[in-house]
Amino acid sequence: MGICSKRRNFKATEDVAEMRKRQQSQNEETSVVSPAPSGNQRPNTCCFCWCCCCSCSCLTVRNEDRGEHSGRSTHTAKLESIQVEEECQNPASEEILSWSHNFDKMMKSPAGRNFFREFLRTEYSEENLLFWLACEDLKNEPNKKVVEEKARNIYEDYISILSPKEVSLDSRVREVINRNLLDPTPQMYDDAQLQIYTLMHRDSFPRFLNSQVYKTLLESTEVSTTES
Repeated sequence: MGICSKRRNFKATEDVAEMRKRQQSQNEETSVVSPAPSGNQRPNTCCFCWCCCCSCSCLTVRNEDRGEHSGRSTHTAKLESIQVEEECQNPASEEILSWSHNFDKMMKSPAGRNFFREFLRTEYSEENLLFWLACEDLKNEPNKKVVEEKARNIYEDYISILSPKEVSLDSRVREVINRNLLDPTPQMYDDAQLQIYTLMHRDSFPRFLNSQVYKTLLESTEVSTTES
């Protein structure tokens, strides 16, 4: 009985040793079969790195696009259409007095237009006279290409509803202007010019004669006449 017991214990010990050997050999096989990380293989942080690289590349493309667009000039400078004050000699007292009953004569005089413009500026309606002057300039232009450019500038400055210097015109005149824009001519704004001229004559001119601008002008001429 004692001998059998010893044999069973020895057998169990052998079984345990055999199992350990098998487990060890399996572990060794696993370690041999499992491939080592390759140098070309990305680690776990590659996800973050790839995202960053992608973002950087996107930003680079965007910056290049911005640089390309910034190099292009999308704004074309247009000719300055606002007339500077006209050079003229000081008007004589008789001429200044004649303006009070003759609007046409005042408008034909550079000095008269300058004083009238000074008054219109106080009423925030200077654009009426500027438009009239621009139309006069257009009518004296012989070059067809320059006519087209000036006609377009006049439209943008004084006819367009988007312009802060838009003049007041009725719908009929605006329709005529829109048709004339297809083939601009020096006389394309004649109807509009006449309408603004009439507006200044009937509305602004009477107030000009009662304004401080005209009264001061009359006083200065009276003083100079007395001194002489």
